[in-house]
Amino acid sequence: MSSTDFDTLIIGAGHNGLVAGTYLAKAGRKVLMLERRDIAGGQLATESFGEGFLVDCLHPGAALRPDIVRELDLTRYGLLPEPHNHSAYISLLPDGKRLLLRGQGDDAETLASIRQFSGNDAARWPEFVAFMDLATAFLDEAYRTPMPRLPKVGIAEGWPLAKLAWKLRSLGGRAMFRVIRSLSMSAVEFTEDWFESEELKAAIAAVAIHGSTLGSMSAGTGYTLIHNWLNRGGPAQRGNGVGPTREALLAAFKAAGGELRTSAEVNRILVEKQKARGVRLASGEEILGSTVVSAADPRHTLLGLVGAVELPPDFVWATQSIKLRGSVAKVHLLTDGSHGLPAGTLAIAPTLKYLERAFDAAKYGEVSAHPYVEVTSAGNVVSIHFQFAPYTLRHSNWSVERTTVERMAIFAVAEHFPALMESIEQVQSIVPTDLEAIYGLSEGDLNHGQLILDQIFFMRPLPGWSDHRTPIDGLYLCGSGGHGGGGISGACGRNAARTVLKTKS
Repeated sequence: MSSTDFDTLIIGAGHNGLVAGTYLAKAGRKVLMLERRDIAGGQLATESFGEGFLVDCLHPGAALRPDIVRELDLTRYGLLPEPHNHSAYISLLPDGKRLLLRGQGDDAETLASIRQFSGNDAARWPEFVAFMDLATAFLDEAYRTPMPRLPKVGIAEGWPLAKLAWKLRSLGGRAMFRVIRSLSMSAVEFTEDWFESEELKAAIAAVAIHGSTLGSMSAGTGYTLIHNWLNRGGPAQRGNGVGPTREALLAAFKAAGGELRTSAEVNRILVEKQKARGVRLASGEEILGSTVVSAADPRHTLLGLVGAVELPPDFVWATQSIKLRGSVAKVHLLTDGSHGLPAGTLAIAPTLKYLERAFDAAKYGEVSAHPYVEVTSAGNVVSIHFQFAPYTLRHSNWSVERTTVERMAIFAVAEHFPALMESIEQVQSIVPTDLEAIYGLSEGDLNHGQLILDQIFFMRPLPGWSDHRTPIDGLYLCGSGGHGGGGISGACGRNAARTVLKTKS
């Protein structure tokens, strides 16, 4: 059985799929979105694990880029742009000490907290925040700039790059040099350029490695710091919940004329003479369309749904080499409300060496015995982000190590908040194999490919293929594995939709 009612098919109803689908539907395309799960949202999923146990599973909050909110008129559906984040980021230190940070240079509470450890660092904090504002503004501009397929750059592709170069140059010579230099630095090098207290350097470095299989000494964690600071709007996680973003995107997509089908797993992209002609579902149904846009990760899309036989051998080799190294687990706790945790983002990252040693375990296929964790709470629910918990375990498996991660995550937090232990009523964990099986994240990689120096900008997802196109005519990539991906910004979905609309049928 086949259907030909649509000209554009979107694989996956995550945030990037919804963003791309809405842009295309608003442009007049007949769009069908196919989601393998029975609920839409992807990494914006909110799920119930029992009575009163409603959880934002993978992220405590989200903020699409303000221009996407504006262009898709998402305020009509209750979503307001949130470029600034005033939530507290609290580093939990030995002996009951705490370091509180907010992403504003003149925040009095932040300055007083830093001053506990270094008066010099408190004096430099405003300058540091001003630099981060500059660096994130540049990175945001880079993410909205289409990347050309180097080394072939024509006038059409080169003009956006020229404007980006002018944006960088307009920062001024000193700031321009500092931004470019920061991208390749390690978090250790980056923070030591600014501060002297170990407590502050480690707190910032933790933001740099969040969600990535990298340590504080890894090259390129200067870039991931700026990337994460941009998506968060500062050092703290956004605590606004993911529901409003998901619901606004769904409403806008449907209002634009798009159609969504859930429980519709795509297991093959149909290709004929190097051109996409539709998809086949797991049920056997074939749905035809001249344009297919995949929000799944590049490796799964190209090798799993298209198949190596349809692709050039060198492209297959490059796709196989995409680094997907998930090492994140989530532990959600339903409590009776007496857990004693304050609002904000709580981090256990006391020193730079602590972070590096936590990462060391992942390098050898082991769960970190002393993990870096971030904790957020929403009413009675406490959510723990656990690093490092590698997808591939050398001496064990995840059916065994799930309870290990749950126990270590709870103990790590309870060491600072003793009331937590007695308050717990239910535990629900999401380990890397769950991220793959349930959420479609290959190797449990939240970013669809590690954010490392050889997988960013014009090298993401692959060198020479950074413009969302593929060797298959009519097949495009819009997921987080593309340029601008990682986090909940929607940049990949918007850029992919623009590429589709510029391409002649």
